[in-house]
Amino acid sequence: IELADLLNKGPVVVSFYRGAWCPYCNLELKALNDFLPQFKTKSAQLVAISPQLPDQTLTTAQKNELEFDVLSDIGNKVAQQFGLLFTLDKRIQELYTGFGIDFEHTYGDKTYQLPLPATYVINQEGVITYAFLNEDYTLRAEPCDVMTALDGENK
Repeated sequence: IELADLLNKGPVVVSFYRGAWCPYCNLELKALNDFLPQFKTKSAQLVAISPQLPDQTLTTAQKNELEFDVLSDIGNKVAQQFGLLFTLDKRIQELYTGFGIDFEHTYGDKTYQLPLPATYVINQEGVITYAFLNEDYTLRAEPCDVMTALDGENK
């Protein structure tokens, strides 16, 4: 999927998330899905992006009954372009492994690199008009704030 193709239809809301194993990510995806009808009133396209392999991404979309595109960013190429990529500290790698998170199975590698959770609104000119990111993975963009940004696009 090309951003330019999505922008031909209207503004784009892009949400980067860590993976299906992350409860905060799943809550955020569901909240965005709940706001999808409102986003569509502004002709906005919504996409979520994760470094998960395609099978894992499909499972996330089905499990959460998402009605928007959930995309695989294998190797974190897009996340890197947005400046979101970081490597988990060795202690966190061990902790996540202890929780049963298999990075090689989920992401296809053992780099332990993830994107910071982030949400952007990109207008049809390709300009980011809203950005939310925080190194605290428990903090996420509020869908109503995304909607406010979209409202500003149509004035």
